[in-house]
Amino acid sequence: MPNPQFTKPWHGVPRESIHWNPSVLEEACIGCGTCVTGCSRLVYRFDFERKKPVVVDPLNCMVGCTTCANTCPAHALVFPPIESVLALEGLALVRHAVEDDLQSRHDILASGVPVPHPDRIITLAVRSIDKPGGDVLRVVLAPVKVGECFCEFAPGQYIELWQPESSHLSRSYSIANAPHGDGSITLHIRRVDGGRFTQWAFDAMKVGDTLKARGPLGSFTMRSPADVPLLFIAGGTGLAPVLALLEQQVNFAPDRDIVLLWGMRQATDFYAIDVLQQLVARAPGLRIFLAAENLQRPAVDLNAIHFVEGSVLDAMAQDVSLPGQRDIYAAGPPVMLREVAHALDSAGVAKTRVHMDSFGV
Repeated sequence: MPNPQFTKPWHGVPRESIHWNPSVLEEACIGCGTCVTGCSRLVYRFDFERKKPVVVDPLNCMVGCTTCANTCPAHALVFPPIESVLALEGLALVRHAVEDDLQSRHDILASGVPVPHPDRIITLAVRSIDKPGGDVLRVVLAPVKVGECFCEFAPGQYIELWQPESSHLSRSYSIANAPHGDGSITLHIRRVDGGRFTQWAFDAMKVGDTLKARGPLGSFTMRSPADVPLLFIAGGTGLAPVLALLEQQVNFAPDRDIVLLWGMRQATDFYAIDVLQQLVARAPGLRIFLAAENLQRPAVDLNAIHFVEGSVLDAMAQDVSLPGQRDIYAAGPPVMLREVAHALDSAGVAKTRVHMDSFGV
């Protein structure tokens, strides 16, 4: 019988609703019994007559664990795609359960080993809040104290924010602009169903509020020589770090050959067209393609901004010059980035030319 110790809800999700357990490929199995004796959760039993392992208690299996398959000498064990677990980890319910577990066991789980880090914690004030789309906030934060800012950040980096008067862990957001002289930074905050921080941001945050911020963090920064053409790929609010990199390039090399592919579900979801139009007006070498799965062309002149029906991969497929010999910078949901990585790998693009930045809830 399944062990209640192992079948309790996984980060708030009922274990019986999660399809995660091994299957035995009997034609490949050599009957060594390594999986049976090696699994401390008693997922398997051994059929001594047939000399084969049998999956008896699949709910005992630890979600995400593939140790038995990794150690099987005959490669006779298979698991469902790990994407099924990754999809669960993206749910606010799961993220919050992990956060609450960490907080409740703080005294046990807190590391006692000090790790030096170069980032700083400062206080920023909300200067402005813009709602360019139904599910996105464009927030500008500014230093509270003169000289106390993230003035030296590199475009493409992110910061962590703490919700005021809350015990929740910090949330990470990419900076959507290149450094400005006043130390201000722009963030794109996407509403997450059930998200704690985003619920506060959309329903309660106001101009003048102050937040603790840590940073700058991350290595999704420009690494390409000035003479190399660029391809930026963004999905959803993954546009934020890409915008920072684009602004950087427009400031220093407006004639550089640059293509941006930005994907959304609906054409009406593109929330930063005004910023993109400003960049296009300053950069003769910049071409922009907006890919929407449900395309409804806005009744507005978008100049050099073009609409494509489908995904960013569809947009890339429609231009035979892409990816070409470009260096590629991609940011967005993990699922999209995995698809992009697979497509680029299939196209023979060298991994050294591809730089990716993934974001979460």
